[in-house]
Amino acid sequence: MLRVAALLTILLSAPSPAVQPSPPPDPRAPEVFHVRFETSQGSFVVEVHREWAPQGADRFHALVAAGYFDDSRFFRVVPGFIAQFGVAGDPKITAAWKDRTIPDDPVRQSNIQSNTRGTIAYAMTGPNTRATQLYINLADNSRLDAQGFAPIGRVTSGMEVVDRLYGGYGEGSGGGMRGGKQGEMLKGGNAWLDAHFPKLDHLLRARIIEEKSEEKP
Repeated sequence: MLRVAALLTILLSAPSPAVQPSPPPDPRAPEVFHVRFETSQGSFVVEVHREWAPQGADRFHALVAAGYFDDSRFFRVVPGFIAQFGVAGDPKITAAWKDRTIPDDPVRQSNIQSNTRGTIAYAMTGPNTRATQLYINLADNSRLDAQGFAPIGRVTSGMEVVDRLYGGYGEGSGGGMRGGKQGEMLKGGNAWLDAHFPKLDHLLRARIIEEKSEEKP
């Protein structure tokens, strides 16, 4: 009985495991901002509207400002569907961001915010799982609206560049998040992708080229 009491005393007095603090929220992005993507096929510009998806816009702005997308790959290009990116070239950088998920934004019910050709939205595996991976719609994929994929912006120039991104591997070069086959890519980054899928196009850099803040009364 004494041994049991002593054991209970030890268990009750043992320090609780340290609770890891949640990462700070992303800084608020401008209401409208533009990002130039420089790729191995040329350049294109994305215009982001924070009103469409505030959480997603804030995260995207933070990722671009941090240089997260620089020297990465368009690892999933499915012609007539989407071009996906957002796995950092350095696996350590991917690991630092991939679990920093953000809450979902509601899909706005209008033609502008739908998953139409040229719009950009986050990939995800389920509710509240968006982090760093995004896709550009290569066609009208408005059926994705009902699944919760909320566009944050659209390509305003250079869509022909996006159309040229290499899509010969299709789903084979990592696939989508929901496919559950991204493990090797996440661990190996560019080294793994370049060894197994050398024709993938490169995302050389992404830069904010202007910021326009629209104050509302």
